[in-house]
Amino acid sequence: RNRRYYKRWRRDTGHNILCTRVLNGSNPMHVSHIFFQRSRLSPARTGGQTTRGASEAKPLPTCLLVRGGASLVMALLAVASFAQPKQSTELRLFPTTAAWSVPLDAALAAPPTLTNGKAFIPVEGGHLAAYDLSTGVLAWSVNHTAVSAPATSADLVFVAGADGITALRQADGTQAWRQPIAVALAAPLVFDNGWLVAADTEGTLLALRASDGAILWQRDLGGRFSAAPALAADRVYAAMADGHVVALEVSTGKDRWSRALGGPVNDMLAQDDRVFVGSDDNYFYSIKATDGSVNWRWRTGGDVIGVPIVDADRVYFVSKDNLLRGLDRQSGAQRWKSALSGRPTRGPTRAGDLLLVSGLSPKVSAFATKDGAPAGDVTSPGELASAPYVSVVKGLPQVVLVSRDVAAGTRLLAFRRNVEPVLSTQPPLLPNPIVIERPASVAPPAAPAPRP
Repeated sequence: RNRRYYKRWRRDTGHNILCTRVLNGSNPMHVSHIFFQRSRLSPARTGGQTTRGASEAKPLPTCLLVRGGASLVMALLAVASFAQPKQSTELRLFPTTAAWSVPLDAALAAPPTLTNGKAFIPVEGGHLAAYDLSTGVLAWSVNHTAVSAPATSADLVFVAGADGITALRQADGTQAWRQPIAVALAAPLVFDNGWLVAADTEGTLLALRASDGAILWQRDLGGRFSAAPALAADRVYAAMADGHVVALEVSTGKDRWSRALGGPVNDMLAQDDRVFVGSDDNYFYSIKATDGSVNWRWRTGGDVIGVPIVDADRVYFVSKDNLLRGLDRQSGAQRWKSALSGRPTRGPTRAGDLLLVSGLSPKVSAFATKDGAPAGDVTSPGELASAPYVSVVKGLPQVVLVSRDVAAGTRLLAFRRNVEPVLSTQPPLLPNPIVIERPASVAPPAAPAPRP
């Protein structure tokens, strides 16, 4: 009977909030109910109007019941913090500082594999060495000759030799199984979801059960392989030198489809719904996984090389026109491109919101995934033998490089995010001296007259 009702609109952190207060006449601070209603569109501060395209924040609670003045203040603070967009706390890789460096004391026999926090490095003399990538400490070394980069599962490392494939346990390097192979392999082994796939020099594709090495099927595809196969979902894809991408059922080896491109097929990135692949015809393709039809393609100024990188919105790749490109994942429209200082020899590496691009030169350059802007670089003593490996150690981003140089030898190096403040080498500035000058218009005082 003695209540007053009023409404108040308030704009807070880019949101329209309607506060309906019901006050008792006897106690104006006694709040019975507060209702918060958020507009359907996320508003932006553009002349006080709500605009589409602004980033969506979390929805506000539709009803909040509080009583008392202190509760009202706490409720408003809680809602304000709830409406604020969450800020990313992830540190970028740059600037970096040297973390550790380990000499390998031997030349590489095949490209190394850096994954699962370990480096598996084939070296001359018939040895395979495993290093812990957080500390650079040697975990184990075994007598085993590798002819290509090893493949890995969660607990095994698969090594292709001259006459067979061997699986070693990652924990200690002991042998789990061995499968003799009569023909040499044409590409590195590929593992995914319990399957190990090998491509030999005579055009035969073999599928092995990774747990025990049993050969489940093999198919003669009647041509040479131009790159390593790729696996995704229930398919295995073969890259052929005659320009065909061949899709097979991974469980049986049965043909699904074949798509001809304009040149030899390079490294592929297989997804559940599509395959991203470059070719020597200077095109980058998006192929549908269902039937092999071309979803879109983009022309470049040079051969596309290396395995692409993909996220929810874009796909990133490098080509021999010394460019890094970011294309729309769905339409293939180019969103940005960035010039590279040297010729890339492998695909980019993801490091948070950065892309690391490397070649034979000692420098690794970083570019932002958002717009391709340069974001820093790190340099090794010699040319790089493999793609950079990015991880997080003690809460800090770290990149590991394998460097080989005639003078310095082969080394394993780690660079970690530098969190120390940068000290200035210049001496601190002193305040300017205060100089008091007599105005030019004022004459000096006259000497006192002598007394009589």
